[in-house]
Amino acid sequence: MSANLFDILVSRIADPAALAIETLDGQRISYADLVARAGRMANALAGLGVKPGDRVAAQVEKSVEAIILYLGTVRAGAIFLPLNTGYTATEIDYFVGDATPAVFVCDPSRQDDLQAVADRAGARLVTLDAAGKGSLTDAVAAEGEIFATVPREADDLAALLYTSGTTGRSKGAMLTHGNLVSNTLALIEAWRYSASDVLIHALPIFHTHGLFVATNVTLFSGASMVFLPKFDVDRIFELMPRATVLMGVPTFYVRLLQDDMLTAENTSKMRLFVSGSAPLLAETHREWEARTGHAILERYGMTETNMNASNPYEGDRVAGTVGMPLPGVEIIVTDPDSGAELPRGEIGMVEVRGPNVFKGYWQMPEKTAAELRENGFFITGDLGKIDEHGYLHIVGRGKDLIITGGYNVYPIEIEAEIDELPGVNESAVIGLPHRDFGEGVTAVVVAQKGADLSEADVLAPLEARLAKFKLPKRVMFVEELPRNTMGKVQKNMLRDRFADLYR
Repeated sequence: MSANLFDILVSRIADPAALAIETLDGQRISYADLVARAGRMANALAGLGVKPGDRVAAQVEKSVEAIILYLGTVRAGAIFLPLNTGYTATEIDYFVGDATPAVFVCDPSRQDDLQAVADRAGARLVTLDAAGKGSLTDAVAAEGEIFATVPREADDLAALLYTSGTTGRSKGAMLTHGNLVSNTLALIEAWRYSASDVLIHALPIFHTHGLFVATNVTLFSGASMVFLPKFDVDRIFELMPRATVLMGVPTFYVRLLQDDMLTAENTSKMRLFVSGSAPLLAETHREWEARTGHAILERYGMTETNMNASNPYEGDRVAGTVGMPLPGVEIIVTDPDSGAELPRGEIGMVEVRGPNVFKGYWQMPEKTAAELRENGFFITGDLGKIDEHGYLHIVGRGKDLIITGGYNVYPIEIEAEIDELPGVNESAVIGLPHRDFGEGVTAVVVAQKGADLSEADVLAPLEARLAKFKLPKRVMFVEELPRNTMGKVQKNMLRDRFADLYR
């Protein structure tokens, strides 16, 4: 059988009449509908000139039609390139120019801004809005639903996802049909997903989490999902009595915890709460379990690998860890300089190997060679350790490591201490240029509403808890930490903002 992701999805549909996607405006799309609409989309894309191996780029709002666009693209043997809806025309110019898609789909409101971008890349520009309307929809409506899915090998590309680009040029991660299918099946096994599950889908779909984890896992299980345009606290509580799974970023859980509706009774029908894309504070984990009786399941993944590790479905979900490798995935921790594997408990570079690991970076052979070893291990750039029980702890990004006076300092250790202090909402610890120490450990703190915190209030209790070289030399207060759309703190922006602090 063809290894095309769409072919494998269709082979797993046990009941074509079963509900696949439900929307708040009353749409109910069965699996048979999904297949038929993906056929129309594939025909429309072919009519627009898309050939197997071509890229189809999309900067569109979340909608069922956007999911159909993804499925129709892979069905046509093309490569799907989702783009963050927050990107400016200048940023889009780089991505589209680099990927040179045959078709670029954008929101009609941005058509005038992006026409020149499409023209420079030689792409056909069509439109799709949040309601699923646009020139692409018009083209789809004129097509038939019969389409012979293009055969693909497991090693053929299915998607191209650009890294967030917080440092240097964004890199296009080449993900194959085999990468996506293998990871989907591993997650279904690890999380005990079945056709009886109902997912509250509140994530964006331009990212691995919302598109490949949430959507693929649900559809490959024959389950259903309620499609929310965006995260909405009230809607989520309305849906919990008939849903079984919520996948979110830590911000979701923090906001739900602020609502009195979060009780054991109101979450009693739910089976699983998953968190990822950014670290979940141990405090959030503990408070959620105390309020609901559910332990949030934290997992670890990235653009280049999809998901790598997960806390167990059955067994201890340990706060502050991302669990153990998924089925078929290997994780080791190595010395950043020599590449030698380190013993358990020692901090080093996290490396991953498995069928989930991407094929390399688009048109960047040097970068690919630098980060993807000949033995198949991918150097993630994350620092971590594996404890005596086999759980992986992520302690920060390699670029976030602070070297002060010759000592290595891992920000997460200091952040954990600061976050426990009365009056602190959250913190980020960064290294800033310092003429005496090389880098000065610096804490950036967000105080709780109404708290009157001073620098001394933060530093004094840390003196008894941390070695002197780990102590922040300064504490800066901000109203909020800068985050990207998936909730990750953008420490590079903090380093830029406070760059001259010790000069």
